[in-house]
Amino acid sequence: MLGRLGALWGLLGVLLLIGWAVVRLMPMAVEAWGMPWGMIEWLVAVLWLVFMLVGEGYRGFQKGFAPRVAARARYLREHPYPLHVLLAPLFCMGFIHATRKRRIVSLAVTSGIVVLILAVRMLPQPWRGIIDLGVVAGLSWGLVAIAAFGVWALTTERFDHPAETPDEEQGQGA
Repeated sequence: MLGRLGALWGLLGVLLLIGWAVVRLMPMAVEAWGMPWGMIEWLVAVLWLVFMLVGEGYRGFQKGFAPRVAARARYLREHPYPLHVLLAPLFCMGFIHATRKRRIVSLAVTSGIVVLILAVRMLPQPWRGIIDLGVVAGLSWGLVAIAAFGVWALTTERFDHPAETPDEEQGQGA
């Protein structure tokens, strides 16, 4: 029971965090649509949108982050250590009880995202909205991918994505 609650809390927490980012960014993206755009703005918007859908949505979320989050939720279901259950969203994102490499990568990516957020905030409209539009599209793809992989990981017998826990690093598997 504790493991199931932890797995669900982990997935839901990650989905809420990303969903909150989408909600916060959407008004700036919508505001940009109400402004007059020239050819340069349209060209940048289309290229940026495609780049973010492929780079963030498909490659970042669908191929990397989403299956890992789901694998870690599955691991948590099967190994429900109380502190990990309490901090399940952080556990599922790879900040705790992860391999050294996973923790470093998780912290580096998160730090990079924070720096980019601060930089994009300084851009004037419509450029900020154009950037936010691509980010919203990529994050939305990510929400769907996390939900789909989460259902797959928690409802099927076989899920072959690594959870990147210290147990796996030592060859014990999960």
